[in-house]
Amino acid sequence: MTGLGALWLPILLSSVAVFVVSSVIHMMSPWHKSDYPKLANEDKAMDALRALAIPPGDYFVPRPSGREEMRSPQFAEKMKRGPVVVMTVFPSGPQPLGKRLVSWFLYSVVVGLFAAYIAGHALPAGASFRQVLRFAGVTAFVGYALALWQMSIWYGRAWLATIKATIDSVIYALVTAAILGWMWPHP
Repeated sequence: MTGLGALWLPILLSSVAVFVVSSVIHMMSPWHKSDYPKLANEDKAMDALRALAIPPGDYFVPRPSGREEMRSPQFAEKMKRGPVVVMTVFPSGPQPLGKRLVSWFLYSVVVGLFAAYIAGHALPAGASFRQVLRFAGVTAFVGYALALWQMSIWYGRAWLATIKATIDSVIYALVTAAILGWMWPHP
């Protein structure tokens, strides 16, 4: 077993590396450019939504008030007429990118912490790079990727966007695991 105290530096370094790699993927490459296509008649749609003054939050439309309404002919007609929408509404104005970047970094620290914890409980000091890569890599992949698939399964997120984000997750997991393996304590 290898304690987390011996792994705090690789956890932080791997989080910084994932942050940098993800920034390059999202800001310097066209890889995710097509994830959210532009809405036809965007201005008209924004004018219609603005008039409704929808508070920030997540919404599913149409949304029945209970099982009884879900089984009603009126609700079936709403679903048939459409549109059927899952949406997130942000507050108007500039978006708090700094807060989201800090949250992403902290999330990467948490994933690195779990990867180090699992690998540390499975492996002793002096474990081979390959062993650390296996345990930490799988754990980091689970942390970065698996919940993404639920968004496509349940909420209709485009599968291509989910697959691309899963590929990103493989990269983040390999970065996390490689740094943990490189800096793994030796007896």
